[in-house]
Amino acid sequence: MRYILGCFVLFFCWMNLWGQQNGVEEPIIQTFRHTRIINSHSVETLPARKLDFRIVHRFGDLAGDNGGWPTFYGLENASDVSIGLEYGLTDNIMVGLSRTKGVGPLRQNLNGLLKIRIMTQERNGNLPFSLTAIGMTSYSTMQKSEIVGVLNFFAKGSHRMTSHFGMHLARKFSDTFSAQFNAQWTYRNVVLTGDENDLASIGGGFRAQLGKSIAILVDTTFPVLSDLRSSENDYYPCIGIGFEFDTSGGHVFQVNLTNSQAIQETDYIPYTRSNWGDGQFRLGFTISRLFNM
Repeated sequence: MRYILGCFVLFFCWMNLWGQQNGVEEPIIQTFRHTRIINSHSVETLPARKLDFRIVHRFGDLAGDNGGWPTFYGLENASDVSIGLEYGLTDNIMVGLSRTKGVGPLRQNLNGLLKIRIMTQERNGNLPFSLTAIGMTSYSTMQKSEIVGVLNFFAKGSHRMTSHFGMHLARKFSDTFSAQFNAQWTYRNVVLTGDENDLASIGGGFRAQLGKSIAILVDTTFPVLSDLRSSENDYYPCIGIGFEFDTSGGHVFQVNLTNSQAIQETDYIPYTRSNWGDGQFRLGFTISRLFNM
């Protein structure tokens, strides 16, 4: 883990030096275009009194044993769907509520979000990064099972809940390139025997502008300090690649490919068991519409 963290630190230091040498003036807004990269949150928060209506969709496997022509390359299957509203209380604080189908053993989730921007990158370099904290809770509304030992037996009401906390650090190095590093902790109130309630994870991502209204996005998240969550046990890092289209009238449209079946951090961090190398990646899209309130 120390090696990975060291690589991220060296990367940000090198990119900072590169920006200074090329005379890049750092803007203080829109490190990323929106509040998400692909799977993970970005450092961005909604402006005050802006309401964001979001629809997020993940299809089935595009290739591999469960993809291909029999499922029309996954388009006939929906692995996860999310519909939600998010609102900017201030320019630095936003809240959200969404409903997701879910992919892991706890499904039909209601998700509450609180996101706070702690630090914003400044043009003069006194604050070279933006920093945002995220807190989220998912509550499964699944029907209680009568089978003792399964996760949705729900011996206690608290067993329906999973919590997530993240710190996101990002820098806009130029008008066309931004990068971000994430450190996260996820806690599940109930797990199967041999699993871990606490999951630490790290990740990162970047956005590169390709034209006036199109950008490429890449992000990844993977658990650390866990012997269970490794490729030997059929767990894989969550990796997403996508394109973002900024249309007129307050719309942001994103299309992506990711091995994550799930949409929310409380779901895809513990339960991503799809491997890019086996063709277990899927098409996804995000539609976001902002309203003034």
